[in-house]
Amino acid sequence: MDRLFGLDIPETLAEVCDPRRSALVVYDMQVGILRQLADAARVLGAVLEVLDVARGAGVRTFFTRHISMPTELAGVFQLRQAKVWERQERAADTHPLFPPDAPQTQLAPELAPRAGEATVDKITMSAFEGTFLDIVLRDCGVVSVILVGVAIEVGIEPTARHAADLGYIPVVVSDALGWGDEAAAKRSLEALEWAGDSVIADIAGLRTALGA
Repeated sequence: MDRLFGLDIPETLAEVCDPRRSALVVYDMQVGILRQLADAARVLGAVLEVLDVARGAGVRTFFTRHISMPTELAGVFQLRQAKVWERQERAADTHPLFPPDAPQTQLAPELAPRAGEATVDKITMSAFEGTFLDIVLRDCGVVSVILVGVAIEVGIEPTARHAADLGYIPVVVSDALGWGDEAAAKRSLEALEWAGDSVIADIAGLRTALGA
């Protein structure tokens, strides 16, 4: 551990992932998103493994869900996004993909958030934008954010970059991620690693770090 002006500056993965100062964010592991993935079983299994390790170590845990506004409240950006996602030429032909109470919006039942864990609903790609996540993490003295889930190239990369801008150390668990486009996912991971703000880890390394 490096130290300066009374600050502890972590260097090793174990120091970065100190359970007292870290949080796990399980990103958008929703029924309607997982069913779009060819390897959904792999992603779910990997995320469950990380979740088990984090819970065992006492890491604060959050789940995110992407939700849709009613069409009348969607606004310009969300209507344009809906046209792209739904491959429609007119906004009038789109419909909300993830209403809060819809079956496809719910988290995979295997995840089953526990008492003492929280679910963060969002309409953005970054889990921090417009949500309570940053407030809660700061109030708990969290320094690092462990990221798993889907999709790296759509929402996890923006969340990692936003986390760094907010002063957190993002830890991206590379083998507990899902994606819609493998080439884009590879570019996202390479870009995060090149920028240096994020720590790129794997499940085995995280298990060892949290065990330490």
